[in-house]
Amino acid sequence: MNTWAWFGRRISSPLIATLAVVVVAASFATGLPSDALAKPRIKTLGLRGVAIKGYDPVAYFVKRAPVKGSKQFSLKHAGAEWRFSSAENMATFKANPAKYTPAYGGYCAYGVAQGYLVKIEPHAWSIKNGRLYLNYDRSVQRRWSKKPSSYIVTANKKWPRLLRK
Repeated sequence: MNTWAWFGRRISSPLIATLAVVVVAASFATGLPSDALAKPRIKTLGLRGVAIKGYDPVAYFVKRAPVKGSKQFSLKHAGAEWRFSSAENMATFKANPAKYTPAYGGYCAYGVAQGYLVKIEPHAWSIKNGRLYLNYDRSVQRRWSKKPSSYIVTANKKWPRLLRK
């Protein structure tokens, strides 16, 4: 039986060795660091690791408004503490966090489209195609709202490179 050397270890199965090579090659081909493939970074913007400055991510979808969350209803996800305005919203998030986490790790979506990682204000937000986008402030949010689809395409291209910074 053939054995393969992989980072100093001997691997006896050609199938395992082939799979390992494919995984590493795929991560290099995408240009993403391995932890970026594992889970997104969440920008907590200070506040001791609290996402969206303590606002409830589910409320943007349910109430169509930013609602301050509570320490009473909080959980850890993707390296951040998420706060919710109710136990129901917390359970909703826990069942499908990918749906409710903001795009670009919580950084300003317009800023990402411009190639920068900048802070957000929870009251400057929009939902486009079922995804929450946050902005630096309301004036930037107004600029974003003029051509969000175009900015999203640009931000999606720039986001992987910005993750490496």
